[in-house]
Amino acid sequence: MAEWEKVLNTTRSLCPECLKRIPAWNVRRGDSVYLVKECPDHGRFSTVIWRGEPAYESWGYPRKSSGPGVCARQKDRGCPFDCGLCSEHHQEPCAVLLEVTSRCNLRCPVCFAKTDGTEGPDPGLEVIEGWYRALLRNGGPFNIQLSGGEPTLRDDLPEIIALGQTLGFSFIQINTNGIRLGNEPEYVKSLKAAGLGCVFLQFDGIDDSVYGRIRGKALLAQKEAAIRQCAEQGIGIVLAATLVPGINTSGIGALAEYALLQIPQVRGLHFQPIGYMGRYPGTPRDQDRFTLPEVIRALETQTNGRLRAEHFLPPAGENAHCSFHANIILLPDGSLKPWVTDLSGYYQAKAEPGGDGSLRARNFMARQWTAPRGSPTHGGSSASTGTPDTLDGLAARMRSHTLSISGMAFQDVWNLDLERLRDCHISILAPDRRVIPFCAYNLSSRTGRTLYRAQDSLQGQHAQNAL
Repeated sequence: MAEWEKVLNTTRSLCPECLKRIPAWNVRRGDSVYLVKECPDHGRFSTVIWRGEPAYESWGYPRKSSGPGVCARQKDRGCPFDCGLCSEHHQEPCAVLLEVTSRCNLRCPVCFAKTDGTEGPDPGLEVIEGWYRALLRNGGPFNIQLSGGEPTLRDDLPEIIALGQTLGFSFIQINTNGIRLGNEPEYVKSLKAAGLGCVFLQFDGIDDSVYGRIRGKALLAQKEAAIRQCAEQGIGIVLAATLVPGINTSGIGALAEYALLQIPQVRGLHFQPIGYMGRYPGTPRDQDRFTLPEVIRALETQTNGRLRAEHFLPPAGENAHCSFHANIILLPDGSLKPWVTDLSGYYQAKAEPGGDGSLRARNFMARQWTAPRGSPTHGGSSASTGTPDTLDGLAARMRSHTLSISGMAFQDVWNLDLERLRDCHISILAPDRRVIPFCAYNLSSRTGRTLYRAQDSLQGQHAQNAL
């Protein structure tokens, strides 16, 4: 390393060309941190992973790894080649994605898995029941995300949800572009009746120029219709924004203000800086990256300080450098306050270290992302439900008027850190019923070679709107 570089820690990664496991280092250069790695056959690679404050070294706190409850695979070739989960993994899953269709009604220019709209056969209910039962054998029930492709293209999606509920999966959400939800109120009603807890809605901005560039067509009106229909049925909504530098990163604050106006039905706002896997514009450069601290600072500057950087905390479950979160109460006067579990100290953010992070994240997701009982429908942010004058009133206000704001930095082959991957608690159930960490399953080389996702038929594909 050069004199002006400081090695923060050593890790392992994969070569973007051959997918060989190679040594890597997290290296500070000025106010930024880079993942630097070297392949004996293909040379050195360097990718920015962190820019500015909060500092990379300060982000996180001591915690213990709990390990998966059930290890379906033992270590053989080593991470990331033995996923299933293997005995080297540090976490049990918080949420598991089931890809129930390869069909999609969009062809987004940005897509994790290069979904092409192919009319492949959907897995039948008996196959999906086998998936659910496999998860029970592997330490479940976990939180379930039904994904695709576009899962709402299945007319029997309510039956899939009801089946999962019957088998003990109490929190089920769908990852969706929202098109069908906005157009078919009766379909939304059937999803609610089946036990759907939450809609994770692809929502990249509040103007159609964003959708034209990221999704290929104007979609804002349809997405807002989906929000209204879900609100009418009392289904919790999380707005999920894929962040692409130069397209929508200047609209981060506007997304936050929009989400606050949709309380109490919108329960969360989740930012996902683009990961370069599947379909993307080309080999990424450093200027094509938008890192987690940049999202945090944008939330402060673009809301004129209504949200502040100190409101946001590292995760208690996955690796600290994978995500951030804050839980923000909208008070009756329109002001914002972060909350903590100690009601008397709700004016300050609080870290929550521990070895049971995946379990606590699972429970929080199910509690926060579900619509509060008896809440007003869409546009209820001005409702007087709960006031902070008493502890009981504060607790009611926290339940009805909290917005969870989070961000997650998915890894691709250029910035993959195997220490982070071993901490992953977002997984996908592969067709052979192995539980695979999300970033390992979607990983692809520069030429499109994958480790786990099928390369021929690309069945069960997953678009950029997912966790």
